[in-house]
Amino acid sequence: MMYYSRIRMLGVVGICLISALLCLPNFFNAPTSSLPWRQVHLGLDLRGGSYLLLKLDTQTLQHDRLQSLEGEARQALLSAHLGYSNIQRNDKNGTIEITPRANSERADERAALEKLTPAIPGELAFSEENGRIIISLTQESVRARAKEAVTRSIEIVRRRIDSTGAIDPSIAREGEDRIVLELPGISDPQRIKALLGTTARMTFHLVSADPTHAGPGSTMLPLAEGNGGQLAVQDHIDVDGANLADAAATMSEGRWVVSLKFDNKGADDFARITTENVGKPFAIVLDGRIITSPVINGPITAGQGIITGNFSARSASDLALLLRAGALPAPLTVVEQRSIGPSLGIASIHAGVVSLAVGFGLVVLFMLFFYARFGLYADIALFANLVMILAILSLFEATLTLPGMAGILLTLGMAVDANILINERIREEVSAGRKPLQALQSGFERATNTIVDSNATAFLAHVMLFVFGTGAVRNFALTITIGIVTTLFTTLVLSRMLIVRWYAHTRPQKLPV
Repeated sequence: MMYYSRIRMLGVVGICLISALLCLPNFFNAPTSSLPWRQVHLGLDLRGGSYLLLKLDTQTLQHDRLQSLEGEARQALLSAHLGYSNIQRNDKNGTIEITPRANSERADERAALEKLTPAIPGELAFSEENGRIIISLTQESVRARAKEAVTRSIEIVRRRIDSTGAIDPSIAREGEDRIVLELPGISDPQRIKALLGTTARMTFHLVSADPTHAGPGSTMLPLAEGNGGQLAVQDHIDVDGANLADAAATMSEGRWVVSLKFDNKGADDFARITTENVGKPFAIVLDGRIITSPVINGPITAGQGIITGNFSARSASDLALLLRAGALPAPLTVVEQRSIGPSLGIASIHAGVVSLAVGFGLVVLFMLFFYARFGLYADIALFANLVMILAILSLFEATLTLPGMAGILLTLGMAVDANILINERIREEVSAGRKPLQALQSGFERATNTIVDSNATAFLAHVMLFVFGTGAVRNFALTITIGIVTTLFTTLVLSRMLIVRWYAHTRPQKLPV
């Protein structure tokens, strides 16, 4: 349709002006903090920063589940009034081997053990070998547990990183048990590594009757003070740190402590344990080390408590941060680390801007040389296209990387293709002897279907690339996906409007093609 109403023209111009306004924050500082000032953030390759590849310790996951399962097996046999001569946990094979007191009890013990509740459907397999009952973790459940643990770890890592004030961290899964972490602007990630290297699994245990000897159902754990001391604590977890509702670093009696607040379940468990065990020592364990083991002086029913120790302001704040973010299901180890200095980032920005400017300039000259006035309108639409891409990235405060800049340059090339299609169609119509208005109408209509079809297939391909890709690939796909949308608008709406307004004012007898 070669007619634009006043309202339609105002709408197109309004969109262009709003896009220009959204771009301004990228070139100026915010005049006031109360004004929303959305900007495009630079990625690791442009700004500099740190890259960490983390690996989840899946062996610890298996060990923890087997340890829990061992306790459940003991309790199941005791509840059924059955005994055993030996229970042995094999972390390497993922099994628990139970030796009955007598062969006559083996069938009854197996029946009692098969009533154990699996944490995952199909988790447990039972067999017998040399008179022993063997409980095995199935490989499917091990893989499912690892997959779920990586998903949880990503969320916990995100909460920990966000609490440090890092801007635009990129956190993504890689493979089955790895996490990629990119931290733009952080060239010395030692504190981040310390936070991520801490599992922050807090549990509360009663100290064994003989704290110097680990009997059945108890384990010797080191004291956090690092003086070589150890205490025997019961394996059973009386209160789980997963039931913490809040943690904060506070001052108490002139020293730094970490105050704890439990949710309803944690508060009930804490009240029950402190009520039933007045006068007994109670160990607070963090990642396998005893932070403190105070004596329970009386029932604590308010669901609150404090952790004391030789804390500094920084260490107390970090511990509170870890507890608030939640415990990792298993330790994370750094298997690869790279740092990109700011100077390299500046060089990348310079190279990207130069390539974008040169590419844009060559395209502008090409269109002017081959299509004259219509080429000028195509160049105006091309510039508006670039502004709109930057505006949308700014609106959502997206992160721009070097592949993202390459995607913008590729988008401009795709936009030029669309304009060339239109102009060539108009040329063909003029060569066929059509009048100017008919040539414009037919040229746009015949080119539109081709442009929409080609851009629709490219849009779907890059959406899939964004959904299933990671890191730089996603940023590349994002800019092209946005660029396809803006290309359709500027090519089929803006450039057509410019040509229509020119024709309405001049009524030429011959088109300048």
